[in-house]
Order: sequence, then C-alpha cells, then structure tokens
Amino acid sequence: MDRRSFLKNTAVLAAAPALGGLAGGSGDDRVLPMRDASSPTAPAPQASHPDLLASYWTLAGDVNPGTGGREWSLFDFRDRVEAAARAGFRGIGLWHADVQHTLESYTLADMKKILDDNGMVHLELEFLQLSGWLTGEGVAAAEAEKARLLKWAEALGARHVKVGDFFNTPATFDQATDVFAAVCADAANAGTDVLFEMMPFAMINDFDQSIRMCIDAGAANGGVMVDTWHVSKMGVPVEKIARIPARYLRGIELNDGWKQTPDGMTLAEETVLARQFPGEGEWDMPAFMAACLASGYAGPYGVEVINAENRSRSLDELVTKAYTTTASMFA
Repeated sequence: MDRRSFLKNTAVLAAAPALGGLAGGSGDDRVLPMRDASSPTAPAPQASHPDLLASYWTLAGDVNPGTGGREWSLFDFRDRVEAAARAGFRGIGLWHADVQHTLESYTLADMKKILDDNGMVHLELEFLQLSGWLTGEGVAAAEAEKARLLKWAEALGARHVKVGDFFNTPATFDQATDVFAAVCADAANAGTDVLFEMMPFAMINDFDQSIRMCIDAGAANGGVMVDTWHVSKMGVPVEKIARIPARYLRGIELNDGWKQTPDGMTLAEETVLARQFPGEGEWDMPAFMAACLASGYAGPYGVEVINAENRSRSLDELVTKAYTTTASMFA
C-alpha cells in the first residue's frame, strides 16, 4: 500500500516513519542544462542534497500577495513546471487562485501529466485560511475552500496543503486544535498531509504551542511547516528547531531576511516585499541549516522568497537564482 492510500484509509496513527533518506555532501553549482527538445521530459540534474521545492510565490513573478490584487501568475503553468525541472527542482508549489486560473486553460488531468512528465514528485498546495471556522462567521466559505483544495490535492497527488491564519484571529488553544484536527481528518480522505505554517500573524503565534496543537490533534497526517522568515521574526532560537519531534516536522521553507523591519514598512508588508534568497540576508543560515539537519527531517526543502524585485524578473532568472542559492545551503 502506498503512502497516499495509507493516509486515505487511516486518519490517526501513533507514529509515522520518516519518508526517504536525507542525502549529504556538497552543494551544487552546475550550469542549468538545456531541455531536450525531442522529449517532453528532460532528465533532472543529479543533486547532492535533499529534494528542493520551488514554492509558488518564488516563481510567480508579477503578482500582488495579500493586497487584494492579482495573485495568479502571468507565467504559464507548463512553463513554470518545465523551468523548475530544468533547474533541478523536484517539487513545486501552487496557490489556490493560481490553480483556479490555470484550470481555465488546463484540466486537472493535464496538470497532473505535466507534473509527472517533468519529474515533480512533491506538490505543495496553499493556502487554507482557518479563521472562518475560528470566528464562526465564515464557515460556509471555509468549507467550500477546503473542499476545493482537497479535490485538487487528490487529483494532483499533492504532498501537503498549507494551512494557518494571517490575521491573529482570536481563538482558544482548544478551538485551534479542534479546527486543525478536523481539517486533517478530511485531508486524510484525500491522501494528503496538512501543514500548519507557524508565523507571527497566526491565531497561535507561539512556537511551543504550535507544536503542542499538532500533537494534541492526534492526526497521522498533521504537522508543522517551519519557514525561516517566520520563525526568525517570531524570535525562535534555532536550537528549538532541532528538537521538534520528527513526527511533527513535516515541511521546511528556506529564505533570508533582515533582522530589523525596514523603515517605513510594517511586518506584514515586509513579508511580501522584502524577503531575500537564502544566504543574501542577515540571518545565521548555517546555524538554521544545522538545526534542520539535526532534527532528522527527511522531506523536501522549499524556497519561498517574496519580494518586490522578483516581480520584474524573468522566469529563467527566478528559477536559476532560487535553485542555486538554495542548493548552496547544503554545501
């Protein structure tokens, strides 16, 4: 029985084995290979590091996250997937508004074939906002969005769906835990994991309480997503990351940034305007990477960089910069 079939039939498990092994060795500084025009799938470069996943915003180009503006990418879905594969990525991320737009040109079956043909073995879907259930004022809309995301997750073979909160929605710990557990149960029926993204904007914005919520939810497919930017802004010591039980550390996203929010920006503005590529900011990335590796995490590493400069970059520039800076973290 494969992992997706197992999750579909089992919503709760006392423990889950680590998936795959974590490769070691030096970083990768290859020139990007040209795609073989005679084949729909160019062979992926051989990497000496864990699988890398290009998160949605990193390759989206000229988009406006969190502003009420357009969130779907002007770069065609196929072009993004093929560019990511040429660079060496083994996974890619999609945002709900972008999936909806993509479905105007492709079917879900088309999208799955493009992903498979290009060796994308890890797919991330986002984002399910939990505030509708927590406040009780948007339950119908939240249920509809959950159903839509989980339909896509099952059809596309998503590794996980990211969930959380952007509004510091008032909620008790028990409320948050119950909502998270319920989403995990439904996601198990779609064969996918649910990752709570820890961030300073969430209803639970404390590191230890976020881990405890996942533990108390008791879901085999539930865990946390650790994003360098968010945990750094939350003031989480890196040694705490190394101590997250491997059972609950289900995703890691890499980026870099500034110790102090730039003048004239709020924290919310900084997260969508001023993130940096790994190694190009002020954070102690070697210490962060050492903690991630010490944790025993064996999954793909995402790179999520959202900044104003990326909106004017070409797709080739984005995939090259994202891959080379992220791969260098494993040198």
